[in-house]
Amino acid sequence: MKRIVVKPGGRLSLQMRRHRAEHWIVMRGIARVTRGDECFLLSENQSTCIPLGVTHRLENPGKTPLEMIEVQSGGYLGEDDIVRFDDQYGRDQGNGHAGAGTSH
Repeated sequence: MKRIVVKPGGRLSLQMRRHRAEHWIVMRGIARVTRGDECFLLSENQSTCIPLGVTHRLENPGKTPLEMIEVQSGGYLGEDDIVRFDDQYGRDQGNGHAGAGTSH
């Protein structure tokens, strides 16, 4: 489990996890979630599941910090299972797959 804070206007990388699913719970703020072909908003006390192997991204379209709790489940919870497709920070793509960088 981890706490994630995204600054107003910020976004995390477009990515996929090969070995785990994630459950995101909004504690404060508004989240724009991209999950596969879907894009939707979540507000405080709402949550969503990100299934294993599904491309996803988290963004903060609001004017206040977005605070989330991420609960991870699966057979392997290491950070090296990320496949990155798009990353504004230029991080590596993870294990040599997909396009340019991303991470939580």
